[in-house]
Amino acid sequence: MFYLNFLGRFRPKGKIKKNYAGVKASYLLRIRWAVNAFYFGKGLCFASWASRIPDIKTTLDLTEGELGSILFAIPLGQLAIMPFSGKIVTKYGSHFILILSVLLYALALINIGLATSPFTLCIALFLFGVFANLSNIAVNTQGVYAEKLYRRSIMSSFHGMWSFAGFIGALIGLGMGILDLNPFTHFCIVASVVLLLIISNFKFLIKAQDRKLTKKGKFFSKPDASLLWLGVIGFCSMASEGVMFDWSGVYFKEIVKAPESLVILGYTSFMIMMASGRFLGDKMTSKFGRKKVLQISGIMVSTGLLTAVIFPYLIPCVFCFMLVGLGVSTIVPTLYSVAGKHPTVAPGDALTVVSSVSFLGFLMGPPVIGHIADAFGLQFSFAFIGIFGFLIAFMVSRIKAIE
Repeated sequence: MFYLNFLGRFRPKGKIKKNYAGVKASYLLRIRWAVNAFYFGKGLCFASWASRIPDIKTTLDLTEGELGSILFAIPLGQLAIMPFSGKIVTKYGSHFILILSVLLYALALINIGLATSPFTLCIALFLFGVFANLSNIAVNTQGVYAEKLYRRSIMSSFHGMWSFAGFIGALIGLGMGILDLNPFTHFCIVASVVLLLIISNFKFLIKAQDRKLTKKGKFFSKPDASLLWLGVIGFCSMASEGVMFDWSGVYFKEIVKAPESLVILGYTSFMIMMASGRFLGDKMTSKFGRKKVLQISGIMVSTGLLTAVIFPYLIPCVFCFMLVGLGVSTIVPTLYSVAGKHPTVAPGDALTVVSSVSFLGFLMGPPVIGHIADAFGLQFSFAFIGIFGFLIAFMVSRIKAIE
């Protein structure tokens, strides 16, 4: 009986507007911080893993090629669950799936620390990717619901919290390395923090479900055309973002010829402005509208990348990479916000379509850049990706769903 009563606490409660009508502003703020906490927990898990990749590589005695192949396990896990994640979130409720998936995400992080061979690391990273995608759909659905309650744009600040957690996670990873703590101990500590975040915030998540939308939908159906176009825009943005994550350091080392101690400056400048832009993005969107902000963001991405190609020097490239970071900061959060408000598709399903197409850009962008760089040089490959920002601005102007 206790088990059934406990599950009842997670059961969807129906429409948001009806259940949360007339709630106090202080309670709305508490809901917002609860959703923020789950974004933060997700970002902390990912950054913790990323910060210990060199140590895990050394412990398992992996070559660069072996590590590169093993790292594909994460996107494979994400791709494996993508066709089902939206349906799962829609059927069982984003609040329940978010609690479960973030908890499993943290446990999967611990499992990475237990890996003793390339094979076990592959399995651990595959599961890490599965729960990363499932929690991503669930947390962004909660973000859409919270935005509906606030009746204004707040999605960008949620993604800003994920980026902020990335900084904190990287600092913690640096500290753990200095203290000579192994990845398993490090990941256990992080998982404990995430567990505390879940316990202190789960009851403030929004218990709601779009029942009318879920009853009509088939498990597999043709995606809505407008959602596919939003995904294509996301593809261009995340391809640019992925290139900056994976190739900014190489660009500063090989093209800019930055001193060894300043090679990380390109990545750092990009990340700082991306995080800052996400915290400022909601105000910009409310003031100028989604369409204009997305168009300007696309132009900023192209301007930054193409200028870095024309002037491959330290100071100009730092400012150019900052411009790219500011440009990509609001694009994906805005697209998720638009998709989540689709009139005929449940938020979980809509977000799955947009995020699935977008994620292909993040997955394909960096390796494509590598092949283009081999054939024509790294500057040419950056110029090629630089065109994507102008494509974003053009496509945004043609999509009626973005206002």
